[in-house]
Amino acid sequence: MLQNLRDRLTSYTPRRFSSDQPKASVLIALTDHPSEPEVILTQRSVHLSSHSGEVAFPGGKHDLTDPDLLYTALREAEEEVGLNPEQVDVIAPMGQVMSKNRLQVTPWVGIVPHDVSLKANPDELDAIFRVPLTYLMSDPRRRTDAIRLTDVTHYVPAWEFEGYLIWGLTAYMLAELLNVGFDAQIPMKPRPEHR
Repeated sequence: MLQNLRDRLTSYTPRRFSSDQPKASVLIALTDHPSEPEVILTQRSVHLSSHSGEVAFPGGKHDLTDPDLLYTALREAEEEVGLNPEQVDVIAPMGQVMSKNRLQVTPWVGIVPHDVSLKANPDELDAIFRVPLTYLMSDPRRRTDAIRLTDVTHYVPAWEFEGYLIWGLTAYMLAELLNVGFDAQIPMKPRPEHR
């Protein structure tokens, strides 16, 4: 399963922006479990001023001291969930997306050991959890959201897993990963910034 993902992503040409918007990066970390790979997700702290309580990938804004966006994703994953960058087998980036705060976000896909020990940074996160890829590929979506921001409508899937709601940009990036990497054929409308 993961070898198929690796083959597909290394030959995939992701979408890129040419904008000068501020940049951010996230890590889509998948476990290397041979029979049931999982994606690692977080729930942001309810005390944060931005995206409080939402499900997200580890990640954040690109710092001027970061040499590149991959470094940003790995640095943020270490800060948020205690993931050592040396434990991440980075495969490839996915298509860039624009957040509602006008951040140009680059997701990076990486494989981590299935028994990796993670610890939530209490200043940033309320929880870390894992979702089997097979669950997401079966597309048991709760709904499809139409989110209108600055006169543009964004269509995104929303899944619920063990009480966590996976929606918005996180769900969009997940759906792209599943469609490109596993031919999941999850129906989605393209995001307006990619038209």
